[in-house]
Amino acid sequence: MQGFATPVAAAIFIATIAISLLALNRMPELLQRFVMRPYDIAHGKNSYTVISSGFVHGDIGHLLFNMITFFFFAFPMERFLGTARFFVLYTVGLIMSSLCSVIKHRNNPAYATLGASGAISAVLFAFIVYFPDRMLLVFFVPMPAFLFAILYVAYSWYSARQQVGNINHDAHLCGALAGLLFVFVIDPQAYVRLANAL
Repeated sequence: MQGFATPVAAAIFIATIAISLLALNRMPELLQRFVMRPYDIAHGKNSYTVISSGFVHGDIGHLLFNMITFFFFAFPMERFLGTARFFVLYTVGLIMSSLCSVIKHRNNPAYATLGASGAISAVLFAFIVYFPDRMLLVFFVPMPAFLFAILYVAYSWYSARQQVGNINHDAHLCGALAGLLFVFVIDPQAYVRLANAL
């Protein structure tokens, strides 16, 4: 069974869905406790929310989109990298994307953020380095992974500058960077193979 071969991805998947649904439907105080407020962290409070914010989501649509993406990329990446390396990749992605938000919004007491998007971006971009030609179905449009990566970064960069929507696009960018750096540290030859593949 998939869960036995990918224990970390399975545990994160189940925990994120369970905690998010609990926070959204039964325990709104849990959502408030887990959400990350960069201003608080910059002033030495609630540092645990750097991690906990990745296990709660703002609504069902947010949770569904993230978990579908997680399902299609995290489980294959754990099988490919191994459990220990996948755990480090996801954790580094979550922390790095959170810290980017802390740096940018540390002086804004009204700002709060939540969701697993930054960590999932790290997994997604690590996947793209190893499998650039893999076809992805993006809003029912097939495209190679490397093309999706270019469009994703361009859209996130533009949206972060324009502050489009109620989405933490900076976390997406920082998570993507975390995934790329992770692969560079553990397997720099992957970029040689990527260049040859393209």
